[in-house]
Amino acid sequence: MPAPMATKRTHVMAIDQGTTGSTVLVFDRRGRIVGRGYSEFRQHYPRPGWVEHDAEEIWRVTLRVARKALRRAGIGGAAVAALGITNQRETTIVWDRRTGAPIGRAIVWQDRRTADRCAALKAGGHEDVVRAKTGLVLDPYFSGTKVAWILDNVRNARGRAEHGDLAFGTVDAWLIWKLTGGRVHATDPTNASRTLLYDIHNRAWDPDLLGLLGVPAEMLPEVRPSSGVIAETEPALFGAPIPIAGVAGDQQAALFGQACFEPGTVKNTYGTGCFVLMQTGASAVASTRGLLTTVACGGDGQPSYALEGAIFVAGAAIQWLRDGLAILRTAAESEPLARSVDSTLGVYVVPAFVGLGAPYWDPEARGAVLGLTRGVTRAHVVRAALESLAYQTRDVVDTMAEEAGRPIRVLRVDGGAAANDFLMQFQADVLATTVDRPKVVETTALGAAMLAGLGAGLWTMAELERVRAVDRVFKPKMVPERRDALYDGWKAAVARVRTGGVET
Repeated sequence: MPAPMATKRTHVMAIDQGTTGSTVLVFDRRGRIVGRGYSEFRQHYPRPGWVEHDAEEIWRVTLRVARKALRRAGIGGAAVAALGITNQRETTIVWDRRTGAPIGRAIVWQDRRTADRCAALKAGGHEDVVRAKTGLVLDPYFSGTKVAWILDNVRNARGRAEHGDLAFGTVDAWLIWKLTGGRVHATDPTNASRTLLYDIHNRAWDPDLLGLLGVPAEMLPEVRPSSGVIAETEPALFGAPIPIAGVAGDQQAALFGQACFEPGTVKNTYGTGCFVLMQTGASAVASTRGLLTTVACGGDGQPSYALEGAIFVAGAAIQWLRDGLAILRTAAESEPLARSVDSTLGVYVVPAFVGLGAPYWDPEARGAVLGLTRGVTRAHVVRAALESLAYQTRDVVDTMAEEAGRPIRVLRVDGGAAANDFLMQFQADVLATTVDRPKVVETTALGAAMLAGLGAGLWTMAELERVRAVDRVFKPKMVPERRDALYDGWKAAVARVRTGGVET
């Protein structure tokens, strides 16, 4: 590990580049937030099931909020010991190595345009090999088929890629490229493990997988450690070069930020989607029931493994109530509305807007509001949408406990919707499990900062273990009979929208 930085470099900056916006936090030497910047960016839906971002807009927004966070912290780049990056993982960008310009919009992790390609690969008998090497299922969620789609649908892209003229990256690699002025094309093992192109056991890009999906090796970024200095930012961006010393996909960063270093510890992030991860340490636990095996960050910031359940729509369901149906003015209004009624009157919202993720993996499923009667009001629908986050989490947690062979006694939570006390209590009730919420719910950014500070020698592991502080613990209160009846109703609602996928 490098020697500690000079004392004047006492802060860590973390970029949390998410699906709907970019957040940048500045932490002081004691792990306290002293500066913050945030801005949303546009979502593009050119066709049903397609979701795109403008990669250049992501960069502009991220740079702007990073500068704002530094201003609010009252420091310049010369005071920052390390920069950490965490990102929406499977979103796919292809750009020209010479000009640095994307050859089209980024294809977002939610996008389903490659569902037919995934179905054809499954029909060809390839899923077992893919799962054995990558820990993933063949689903349009992941990056590999998105890259292939770009190469097949953008004029001359495949030939340019084969000649080494194009670069592929998830958002972390794109930001590293931009932050370094195109000098460094790199990713980390956690992001690489989400591409369908990376062997998580050998920890290397896999030639057979590249051939299967038709992705030239010349496009790929170098895989660097999640914790450790890999590059420096261009001096002009922040007034001084800053070491980029921590990189991890958003959910693995949150697992680290929640101090889930020991095997068996579990966290759930309530963001656009919900993502439940269990740290499994040196053991890559293979799932047969719809969970993913993925690379994570262990206690020293080096590669470990985790079981993951990915839920595609969580906070996005509340955004839909606000922006699509206009029955909420703000997302925060959902909590008092949900509390204003005693139940949902039997209504279930299944927010399968882009198919169902774990443990079902049914890309053709579509959302539904079920159980409507004349007495149902917007408050009942809002409550049902919030409850859907908890039910989907139970789907994953129950499966995880079975496959790991151990009960889950505490669920550590973070993300925007974790601030909703109604949801957190309902989550504890429907799981019959304690829910533990930290004081800093932005644990994704905190995890990136911790990896960066550790990688630059600013912090030790002993110091990091003291950073996480508990805000509130929610204990289950619901009687078992009611819990079982509510969950049985949820499972019946899910069965109504399913078209296939993994049997559970």
